[in-house]
Amino acid sequence: MEIDVDNMSLDDLRALKTRVDRAIASFDARRRKEALAAAERAARELGFNLSDLTGAGRGRRGGSGAERAPKYINPQDATQTWSGRGRRPGWVVEHLEAGRNLEDLLA
Repeated sequence: MEIDVDNMSLDDLRALKTRVDRAIASFDARRRKEALAAAERAARELGFNLSDLTGAGRGRRGGSGAERAPKYINPQDATQTWSGRGRRPGWVVEHLEAGRNLEDLLA
């Protein structure tokens, strides 16, 4: 599939970039889920629970805890994500203050 970006308007280019950034983040999230599922299956086959092997789920004292999958993605910069837990990042606050919805940022 070839896209003629040279003849696209700036708005169209930005929209395309947003779609590509979201697609990349979604792809990464799917691959991460697949890898986690495979690791859980392998641990189960050997008679273990993955969280027991990794130390996940022990709370703050046992380590930094499990990293949450991103639920929200900054449409302007797909490297900025938020799990939806804890304090809202500045880009989420700015998005909401501009009168937009949180659902616009769903991964």
